[in-house]
Amino acid sequence: MADYTQKDLPVTLHPDDLLRLDDGTAVRWESSGEAKDIMLNDDFGAACQLFPGCDYTLSAGGRDFRISTGFEDKVLVEAV
Repeated sequence: MADYTQKDLPVTLHPDDLLRLDDGTAVRWESSGEAKDIMLNDDFGAACQLFPGCDYTLSAGGRDFRISTGFEDKVLVEAV
């Protein structure tokens, strides 16, 4: 398990990795078949479910971050 901060962006999150943004928002993900469930903070429910080739824009702390995924077991998070 690796812990990342906003200063590390863009970052590739693997299973059990955690990204903490400057405003305190925590981003992690779990596999759901080919889809990835994107979890925010301590929520157990997914904020969104991404299928390969899709992306999600997260707004946090007055900034936007793109979360994207493919078929690999990883998720890319980058500032936009």
